[in-house]
Amino acid sequence: MSVRKILFSSEHVTEGHPDKLCDQVSDAVLDACLAVDPVAKVACETCTKTGMVMVFGEITCKGTIDYQKVVRDAVKDIGFDNGDKGLDYKSLNLLVAIEQQSPDIAQSMDKGWEDENLGAGDQGMMFGYATDETETLMPLSYELARQLAKKHRELRLNGELAWARPDAKTQVTIEYELDTRNGKQLLTPLRIEAILISTQHDEDVSNEQISKDLKEKVIKPVCPANLLDENTKYWLNPSGRFVIGGPQGDGGLTGRKIIVDTYGGWGAHGGGAFSGKDPSKVDRSAAYAARWVAKSLVAAGLAKRVLVQLAYAIGVADPLSIHVDSYGTGTVDDEKLLEIVNKNFKLRPYDIIKDLDLRRPIYYPTARFGHFGREDETKVGSFTWETPKKLVVE
Repeated sequence: MSVRKILFSSEHVTEGHPDKLCDQVSDAVLDACLAVDPVAKVACETCTKTGMVMVFGEITCKGTIDYQKVVRDAVKDIGFDNGDKGLDYKSLNLLVAIEQQSPDIAQSMDKGWEDENLGAGDQGMMFGYATDETETLMPLSYELARQLAKKHRELRLNGELAWARPDAKTQVTIEYELDTRNGKQLLTPLRIEAILISTQHDEDVSNEQISKDLKEKVIKPVCPANLLDENTKYWLNPSGRFVIGGPQGDGGLTGRKIIVDTYGGWGAHGGGAFSGKDPSKVDRSAAYAARWVAKSLVAAGLAKRVLVQLAYAIGVADPLSIHVDSYGTGTVDDEKLLEIVNKNFKLRPYDIIKDLDLRRPIYYPTARFGHFGREDETKVGSFTWETPKKLVVE
């Protein structure tokens, strides 16, 4: 047991990253389905390459979906409006390969959405994490990487980074103090060790201008000055050139940014992606519930850090297991924390969907800049899982 310094890094991507583009298109399709049929069964994947977007998967929906409009509107909103950027919403080739949900899967959930014994849409384990190191109860390394990506988008859209294109990545390395004395794992952020930003840009801007603008307009407004020092390292477009980006630079696919979507490598991840999945898929809804539980415990002051795991079987309503780990930081032991969770939360799919009001078209905003530690900026009712529940402890 000791006190030592560690380095931990988290990354983020902007809305124009090809994998993130696919996440957003998949959730745009999901929202379109839920808008006309709140009990639609949706498992929509997206892939993209130069000048092409393909949506494929299984959808059972009572309404008619205009895939051409939904997909093109999403790509336009993301910012790909010219072939020079690698994709143009006006001229892209859209391929649609959608079938209905497998009857073998459907029969396992035939109890219906209004039945309290609605079975999970698949097996798997889902994790939720919370930490008191930031106001959002998210890891600092993740939160700073996210805020850098959001600032990039803000300045690209308002013209202050006129040379910037939609595709960018950020990464932040934090030096932490890790105190493992007395059976605890206490984390204290000390300083920023390194900042990395790689951004797609216009042909005619210099690397010097890119570096200057990123440091003055993106990094300084986001990163606390007290965490920056003379030893902080800056890697700004280290490849030297990033004109070709978006789907032209790399093929994109739904579900390949699951760490960006969650906690930046902190906590744990069960492997299941979120975007394009209706809330009967516990990959999504139970991960939201696990975050809700973890955040509620930390917000209540019951622990400084918490990891929650839920596990499910297809067609079975009750979770197979619930696990709580406070890293030794709890005001009570983990067994008592588990009792508090069981007393305050119903974690069957029916209850999660009902309590978090998940059968609504609220998912498109979640597909950019992370699913957790967010406010409902677009006012569509997203991020209900970010409101801590008042817990009955006794």
